Amino acid sequence: MVRSSPQNAHIGSAEQGRGPRCCGIVNAPILLIGASSGIGLATAKLLQQEGRAIITAGRRDPGLGAPHITFDVLTSTIPTDQLPTELGGLAYFPGSIDLKPLRSTKADDLRAAFELNVLGAFTTVQACADRLKKVPGSGIVLFSTVAVGRGMAFHSSVAAAKGAVEGLTRSLAAELAPTVRVNCIAPSLTRTPLAEKLLSSPEREAASAERHPLKRVGEADDIAAMAAFLLGERARWITGQVIGVDGGMSAI
Repeated sequence: MVRSSPQNAHIGSAEQGRGPRCCGIVNAPILLIGASSGIGLATAKLLQQEGRAIITAGRRDPGLGAPHITFDVLTSTIPTDQLPTELGGLAYFPGSIDLKPLRSTKADDLRAAFELNVLGAFTTVQACADRLKKVPGSGIVLFSTVAVGRGMAFHSSVAAAKGAVEGLTRSLAAELAPTVRVNCIAPSLTRTPLAEKLLSSPEREAASAERHPLKRVGEADDIAAMAAFLLGERARWITGQVIGVDGGMSAI
């Protein structure tokens, strides 16, 4: 179901936020899947600060005063009858960090990672594609990980799934061009609830920071800044890219 505050009674209204009132992606709302915490929540807040209309969707309402659609990507597809007829963007934030050695990784671990990271993203894009096509220049943002390109021990299930997301990004970018842009962000370790076990002590955080050329771990706002950029008009000539936001880890 959709929950909307009085000021956001019309889910597709351009009156949400403070942005310019012009045509195209500035007016059409951005759908954010899984924006209740971490990078998704930081992106939602940043987009609101920039005056963009947003719709959140997922198991939990982030409580930002924006329209929210309650559903679970693992058990259903997004109910399109609750969406406006046009979307200016889509970002898919659900992900997993399930680190295990090869001997402990089961086939079910790979299936679970694939269903959440790949199948969930695919079915959401598939359901929303026609609404995105109605807004020339609209953007889709998916998420990978630095572990796909770098190669890291104990990352076999998540790296396999996120590698598929990178392939999906390029395929969708080719298919949906020139109307819809599709890009992917590949972060390194970022301070979010999902990664809290990896940063559970000052010693662990210091060791993680030291592995990055910029000598710190990522913050949710670091990744949100790139996501908001890719969903905006300034990224209108960018599609099919996997962009590392990783403190230099993938390149240096």
